[in-house]
Amino acid sequence: MIDLRKAVVSVLLVAAAGHTVSKAAPQVEVVATGLDNPRGIAFSPDGRLYVAEAGRGGNGNCIRIGDGQQSCYGETGAITLIDPLGVNAPERVVSGLPSIAPEGGFGAGGPFDIAFLGSGNAQVVLGLGAPASARGTLGGNGALLGRVLQVNAAGGWKTGADIAAFEEANNPAGDGADSNPYGIAALPSRHIVADAGANAVFEVRANGQVRTLAIFPPRMVPAPPFLGLPPGSTIPMQAVPTTVVQGPDGWLYVGQLTGFPFPVGGANIYRVPSQGGIPEVAATGFTNIIDMAFDRYGTLYVLQIGNGLAAPGGPPLNAPGRLIRVNPDGTQTVVYSNLFYPGGLAIGPDGAAYVTNFGIVPGGGQVVRIALD
Repeated sequence: MIDLRKAVVSVLLVAAAGHTVSKAAPQVEVVATGLDNPRGIAFSPDGRLYVAEAGRGGNGNCIRIGDGQQSCYGETGAITLIDPLGVNAPERVVSGLPSIAPEGGFGAGGPFDIAFLGSGNAQVVLGLGAPASARGTLGGNGALLGRVLQVNAAGGWKTGADIAAFEEANNPAGDGADSNPYGIAALPSRHIVADAGANAVFEVRANGQVRTLAIFPPRMVPAPPFLGLPPGSTIPMQAVPTTVVQGPDGWLYVGQLTGFPFPVGGANIYRVPSQGGIPEVAATGFTNIIDMAFDRYGTLYVLQIGNGLAAPGGPPLNAPGRLIRVNPDGTQTVVYSNLFYPGGLAIGPDGAAYVTNFGIVPGGGQVVRIALD
């Protein structure tokens, strides 16, 4: 049971934001390899560990996504069972899910996150990175991108809410149709979706009805020198919410990747009332947040995919990715920093962190276990 006294962390986070300390390197072991763009990771109620693999795209029809790349369709996405002990090889329990990726399969879009509640089914969210109308040219199961799927224990699935269609019809943030559902949290009688393209968090009720819980407007940040703007210039930066979890205080906590120019220390964690409302800043001083999780004691762990804007000609973000613990006094401790484009985080029944690593690599993705003792 979560100790609700730990909820006080939510009012302490800002006070010491940006104060980061390191600790001795923890025990780290690779428990799975050979995954295709592994992203979200979660334990089921019976203690099994599952990963959402975004796939590697394919040779089908292509669309242009939000970052300007041509991404081509294939049915290479999957939900994969992982042995936390690393003894058994990964087993794809659901395969053939839609995936889009540039040539080479790096950085695919597809199954992005998975969440469980009680003894119920898994909720899986599929990314898109474009307006809902764009997927109409993909064919196959391309219309599933931007949606939620409900997956049962036998590996069967059925379609759930169409997040991308809701976003295009309503455009709650008012910044143009673009949907990329990225993170999902399963709660009683509903699930919550963080849409990185829409800059919004949505609620999906048990009857499939979608509504907006919160929007995240752009923030003005200093312009990078290479843009050639006058000294002191600022530019708008998109919020790009990538993850949502419910805290021990009942509030929803939302982490942001941020958009260009991806400033180091520029990512916030927000808290949103359970039934929606205006986001409040809960913590600052992070960089490129991709996932978060509370442990059974109510301590928050934050996974950073990168460390700010990289030089042209390579991946968009600098390495390394980091796993960070937010301490009760609001300070941040770097638990482990030798990660490359990690994609998802789960705290296991054993108290360790399980992280998908090499999360933008087709065939090269991993799951690593990081001791938190």
